[in-house]
Amino acid sequence: MAAIGHGTPVRFREVSELCEAMGRSSTDRLVIFTMDGLGRSHASNEGVYSALRRGLGTSAGLMVPTPWARHAAKRYRGEQVGLLLTLIAESDLYRWGPVTSAPSLLDGDGGFPRTLEDLWDHADLDEVFREAHAQIERAILWGFDVTYLSSHLGAMERRAEFFGVYLELAEEYRLPVRLPSASDQRSLGVPLSSLAAQAGVLSPDHVVAVRGGSARGTIEQALSNLEPGVTELRLRPAVDTPELRALGGDWADRVGDLDVAMDADISVLMQRAGAELIGWAELRRAMGRRSGSSVEAARTGRT
Repeated sequence: MAAIGHGTPVRFREVSELCEAMGRSSTDRLVIFTMDGLGRSHASNEGVYSALRRGLGTSAGLMVPTPWARHAAKRYRGEQVGLLLTLIAESDLYRWGPVTSAPSLLDGDGGFPRTLEDLWDHADLDEVFREAHAQIERAILWGFDVTYLSSHLGAMERRAEFFGVYLELAEEYRLPVRLPSASDQRSLGVPLSSLAAQAGVLSPDHVVAVRGGSARGTIEQALSNLEPGVTELRLRPAVDTPELRALGGDWADRVGDLDVAMDADISVLMQRAGAELIGWAELRRAMGRRSGSSVEAARTGRT
């Protein structure tokens, strides 16, 4: 996997084994536009669904424990939605907590820890598994057709022992996952991509985190350097409301992400790059085929 961060040029591999696993040519250039933050706020719900229904969005990331997740479920119309498994509540004023009884996942005020370090230092892994499992089950109960797994702020991908839980859940539900960049994996000292591949769990070849004021430039650069494989472009769109502005200092970035997600000119850049839009469901189908899978067969009516 390769990652791009805020204007850093990266060259990718010339062929993609993932594309071949999906029944595609190894030289295809496929792009997923993921809209993260579904459920976080009313403003995020409006922004994410606007991007999915009228913009570039092909998938979204749901945060089950957050205050507006039920509203997101009520407005769901079958779009491709995966989970941002949520074990962190980073804001001092806007709090959420576990959907299970999980004392080790609480800080002093009864919500999730505010920092990754606090979570990683104190969490019981059995409670982590039960909480993440419950979040998946709740999303399914609400009617979401869950297409992939990731985690809020990378809490489960960026710590080796948490990654074991993450991979176990991906295997159980036969879902593809988002993984950290190759450089982050080297820093961790754990070959996460290799471990996922050995378990038959798929993940995009490249991930690009897009943010606010630099969003369009980051996307233009990613598309101009696009190489074969599956590239995920991640945004956090939200509409501009007093609620959003009160939630934190990143409101302008989220509004900027929505502007980019609704920009029809990006489609022209996609065409020039020879890229095709897909969603996470195509990776999920490939995992089902590779496992020979009764699980995929059981997903009657899913795409």
